[in-house]
Amino acid sequence: MKRYTGQFSQDAPTELAIVDTFTKLIFGEANDYSGQELMIIEALRRTDSNVSLDSQKDMGVYLRALGVREMIGLVARVQASMARSVTLFPMHSAGAQSARRW
Repeated sequence: MKRYTGQFSQDAPTELAIVDTFTKLIFGEANDYSGQELMIIEALRRTDSNVSLDSQKDMGVYLRALGVREMIGLVARVQASMARSVTLFPMHSAGAQSARRW
């Protein structure tokens, strides 16, 4: 198992992808989240206990109330959380096959 080294993996979402997802939550665009956006939402739940059990609508209300500095800090924490997850549990590309079969 790999350990987190403090560097972001190339597979972790960019700050822009996280901000775009937060913007969708703020404006209530709940019908069309991509797989990556859903992963960002789950990382937000893990990162901020204030929204861990909230609906996506309530998460949007929470995000809307944050100040700029709070939002910047939250984006960085979500990105770091996702980078650790990707580093610890690397995802396989769509065409890759696992060596382990059940």
